[in-house]
Amino acid sequence: MSQTLTISDVLYHRLETAARQHGLSSIEQLLEWWQSQDGDLNQRRQSVQRIDSVRAKLLATYGEMPDSTALIREDRER
Repeated sequence: MSQTLTISDVLYHRLETAARQHGLSSIEQLLEWWQSQDGDLNQRRQSVQRIDSVRAKLLATYGEMPDSTALIREDRER
């Protein structure tokens, strides 16, 4: 299925320039690339939310955990 969208010449040229800057040969490829980037961003946001949820559960279960950096350094110095 094909659709037609009317946009200004200025916007069309800006989109063409952006496509070339990203190494793409058409505005359609640029739009598809942008769409995939948006999906990746949403996946990253969901991952961060899951990580924050796990951290909150660990804090509720075990309380504040001390930083282990000093202990690791001591072990390495032995």
